[in-house]
Amino acid sequence: MPNITLKDGSIRAVEPGATALALAKELGAGLYKAVCAARIGGKVVDLRTQLQDGDTLELLTFDDPDGKKAFNHTASHILAQAVKRLYPEVKLTIGPAIEDGFYYDFDSDLSFTQEELAKIEAEMKKIVKEDLPIERFTLPAPEAVKLMEEKSEPYKVELINEHAGKGEPISFYKQGEFTELCAGPHLPDTGRVKAFKLTSSTGAYWRGDAKNKMLRRVYGTAFPKKAELDAHITMLEEARKRDHNKLGRELGFFTTVDYIGQGLPVMLPKGSRVLQLLQRFVEDEEEKRGYLLTKTPLLAKSDLYKISGHWDHYRDGMFVLGDEEKDDEVFALRPMTCPFQFQVYLNKKRSYRDLPMRLGETSTLFRNEASGEMHGLIRVRQFTISEGHIACRPDQLEEEFKGCVDLANFMLKTVGLDEDVSYRFSKWDENDRDKYIGTSEQWEEVQDRMRNILDDLGIQYTEASGEAAFYGPKLDIQIRNVFGKEDTLITVQIDFQLAKRFEMKYTDTDGQEKYPYVIHRTSIGCYERTLALLIEKYAGAMPTWLAPEQVRVLPISEKHEAYAQPVLEKLRAAGLRATVDQRNEKIGYRIREAQLEKVPYMLVAGDREAEEGTVSVRARVGEGGTQTVDAFLKDILQEIAEKRH
Repeated sequence: MPNITLKDGSIRAVEPGATALALAKELGAGLYKAVCAARIGGKVVDLRTQLQDGDTLELLTFDDPDGKKAFNHTASHILAQAVKRLYPEVKLTIGPAIEDGFYYDFDSDLSFTQEELAKIEAEMKKIVKEDLPIERFTLPAPEAVKLMEEKSEPYKVELINEHAGKGEPISFYKQGEFTELCAGPHLPDTGRVKAFKLTSSTGAYWRGDAKNKMLRRVYGTAFPKKAELDAHITMLEEARKRDHNKLGRELGFFTTVDYIGQGLPVMLPKGSRVLQLLQRFVEDEEEKRGYLLTKTPLLAKSDLYKISGHWDHYRDGMFVLGDEEKDDEVFALRPMTCPFQFQVYLNKKRSYRDLPMRLGETSTLFRNEASGEMHGLIRVRQFTISEGHIACRPDQLEEEFKGCVDLANFMLKTVGLDEDVSYRFSKWDENDRDKYIGTSEQWEEVQDRMRNILDDLGIQYTEASGEAAFYGPKLDIQIRNVFGKEDTLITVQIDFQLAKRFEMKYTDTDGQEKYPYVIHRTSIGCYERTLALLIEKYAGAMPTWLAPEQVRVLPISEKHEAYAQPVLEKLRAAGLRATVDQRNEKIGYRIREAQLEKVPYMLVAGDREAEEGTVSVRARVGEGGTQTVDAFLKDILQEIAEKRH
């Protein structure tokens, strides 16, 4: 009988031909009901997989990310089955699990309104109640194509034909009358998806390419228990209140205009002020740490990008101006600053004494993001970044890399985002060599150096293959928005390739010319994304040092304006961003409005204050007492200097 090693190290004998699901049932009814997928020998597989002697088995529940993925993927199939029952003419495309649920893209003229989503949900509940067994089977590619052609599913045929050349059989999953092309894994039956909710519907291009047809994407979320779904829905409702895309517009931080274009936000005075404050703070801190400020062009000829390799590896993400077949010169807006800043290094000969050379720039960049990927200020087509590059000797690499991480962590702590991030070591994918430059030996050597640095720093990180830049591995500092979606905020990259491409050399102590390492890094990342996260973190109530308006003076009536004006002037003379509200409205109304606009402090001035030379201080969250203007100034300036949040 085959012997199977379980996660706890114990050995379990099973009948020949037994599956992972059968073993889960033997281990207990609770586990059998909860199990979603299995991990055998480190590989996530379907529960229907037969166990072999010597296998190491881990049974995955919804609490495991891979188990949760199988659960959500099954929910997406239930969604697709429900849609096909209600609207047989709809064409199926893809329906993956995502971090907080699932979606399915349909080729349909339907708009999928809330009323239609409710109908689909009702049909999904029927499918769950039917408790349909989910069965896996495979077909040779020609038979798989024939099956999908018979079902009039052209997108599935396209996907099958892409995989046909690999010679592997094509896998399908069947539940009742519904058959879906899929690699899996999936739950054993539809009855296990106890609680779900369709959350929204949007447009999305097939394969994310604007040249392809616009599809209808339906999003959903699913859980094993209704209580878990209810808690998640409550979380989403709270998240919507903090969503920067909504709150940022309501509070006047930014706006978008259709005839300007998607992903091109217009920063309003409040948002512009916060970005300016962040930029000044970053540039001043970088100067303290030995960075030299640069300012480089926003576009360049294709020649520059061909040298760096971006033309071959990143051209689809660039805005290209001109046609190589027709024009003598073709330009492109810059998606990054590195090849521009390299010219500062190349401006004259360098020796080992010039290194490390730290170059920093507040860079406006342009990336041709797919329309379906853009969201508020999180992902845009034009953005500004605290970009920098360090040329250093091999013996300086560790210290300089650590300095970049220290700077990034200092920035995160100062703005209050340090508790919300995680760290990812992004490596190359040795099975996808076309994406990268350099040899396997070079990649492994540099990745080992980065891993040693991260371990020495004591950073808790995950590893991700295929996420490296084409010229080197990187540390990605990841952060989630209020909806739980993860994005990269800050990166620190080790580049062992581009210095050679640009002939960036230095004369070493032995008189020999050598190539430096280059560290690509950001200190606070994309300013627009940081602003979005700050709006969500503080629900629009920025810390006083970052608030676009720090103090609002409120004379109780017209006769108190003469006293309020010199108070305002004194605040401004001290460097505060202060205004006075002299409108002919009741004081309670004006206080409430200032609170809604998230102004940190309100100074109310009436008869007593004018007589005593004081102000009545109200914080946006409550009373603050009566103070002299000088005492108030001392307190608020101390708060700003300490950058409290």
